[in-house]
Amino acid sequence: MTDSIPPAPRLKRVCVFCGANPGLNPAFAEAARAMGEAIAARGLGLVYGGGHVGLMGIVADSAMKAGAEVIGIIPEVLMRREVGHGAITQLHVVGTMHERKKMMADLSDGFIVMPGGVGTLEEAVEAFTWTQLGIHDKGIIFLDINGYWQRMAELLDHMVAEGFVKPEQRPIADFVASPEEALDALARFEAPEVKSWASPQQR
Repeated sequence: MTDSIPPAPRLKRVCVFCGANPGLNPAFAEAARAMGEAIAARGLGLVYGGGHVGLMGIVADSAMKAGAEVIGIIPEVLMRREVGHGAITQLHVVGTMHERKKMMADLSDGFIVMPGGVGTLEEAVEAFTWTQLGIHDKGIIFLDINGYWQRMAELLDHMVAEGFVKPEQRPIADFVASPEEALDALARFEAPEVKSWASPQQR
């Protein structure tokens, strides 16, 4: 048995961003099942995109089966395409993608990013930006199954090296290999202080 960090008092619900497809590697689906189980095992709730297909459906089904509260948020335009999940605790149908992302952020205390496509990446980048700007103070943890997100980590490091992301903001996004590590990282996350964007030369 490995020691793990218990959830921080403010960590009650975790938002999981992930693909509406399962991907080609069976390890992705297995990680989604394990993610749902890990969330339930810690007494946390799951907030996610509301679909019943792909990794979204797997993580939701797994969390529900293990006894977690599961809240899905899906825009009307995707109800058929992503097959809105009818067997979760709550399913909110909203008008736009913007409403979806805002509600997901409002209802959760941190973000875990599983493998996914451009939509998953867009959600993660927006969440990072909101922490970077001080709009919220939530961590973004990439579940880096089989190195899926390594190029994202390298890109963030490159942004720091080129002066577009401050070094103290880089830890807003962490990259870990397992669901347990992801939850541990969220539990100990502390948002950096928001400072002026201007460099001394620009002031």
